[in-house]
Amino acid sequence: MKARFLQIAGLSFVLSTMLLLGACHKKSAPVVPPQAPPPAAKPTATLTASPASVQRGDAVQLTWSTQNATDVRIDPVGTVSVNGTQKLAPAASTTYTLTAKGPGGTVQESARVTVTEPPTPVAVAAAPTDRELFEHSMKDIYFDYDRYDVRPSDATALKADAAFLASHPSYKFVISGHCDERGSEEYNLALGSSRADGVRDQLVKLGVASNRIKTISYGKEKPFCMEANEQCYQQNRRAHFALEQ
Repeated sequence: MKARFLQIAGLSFVLSTMLLLGACHKKSAPVVPPQAPPPAAKPTATLTASPASVQRGDAVQLTWSTQNATDVRIDPVGTVSVNGTQKLAPAASTTYTLTAKGPGGTVQESARVTVTEPPTPVAVAAAPTDRELFEHSMKDIYFDYDRYDVRPSDATALKADAAFLASHPSYKFVISGHCDERGSEEYNLALGSSRADGVRDQLVKLGVASNRIKTISYGKEKPFCMEANEQCYQQNRRAHFALEQ
């Protein structure tokens, strides 16, 4: 009896286990919800301008680089590739703004270029000719009425003339004597000659070689002023210097 009981108990255990396993096998597998796709990456961008400061008319190079962008624009240039370079010559100071758009959003970068005006060219004056230099530097000597001696008031001018001639030893020149309109032609020619010779002698005393100097008298033939008054007469009573041809 005991053996039979044990046989029946074992059989019941096996049947219970099989039923339990069968029930577990028939249960539905749990449903896993689908995962959302990862968000699109946000665009990134760089923009540089080299050099950042130029003179008007000079070139500037823009360089840009983007990632995760499908549409790139640089104002005021226009639509550009996602990466690239471009040379420009801005007429005025400009801020360049890059806008990069993509599925992940929009990003902006900017670069400023300062444009300055080129310096105004400085006109270089042409060197004066020997004649221009001579006429500018040599000062005429004036005389009192009916006199041919150098006045003390003109001594300083005569010394300055001698100094200029000393610094330009190659210059040869003519001293012409002039008079005002009063007196005869013959008298004024003689007076003009005395004035020219007197100035020549003074220059020689101041160190100017006599072989550099010629003299001539025009008397009253070539007046510098045509009015009949003392102010005009004074301008005509002179020893005038001219560079020899």
